[in-house]
Amino acid sequence: MNELLTALALVMVIEGLMPLISPARWREVFSRILAMSDGQIRFIGLASILMGVFGLLWLR
Repeated sequence: MNELLTALALVMVIEGLMPLISPARWREVFSRILAMSDGQIRFIGLASILMGVFGLLWLR
């Protein structure tokens, strides 16, 4: 459980870097995401999940 909470905390840190460092660019990227179709967003989500799973398998 401790590892899961650590992983979630790291995700929050990484997610917060872009709006902290470059809020204007983050807003632009977010507006582009809003313009995407549901299918495109789902594909990006799936690709992210697969890369994360393969990364975990590779590290372990």
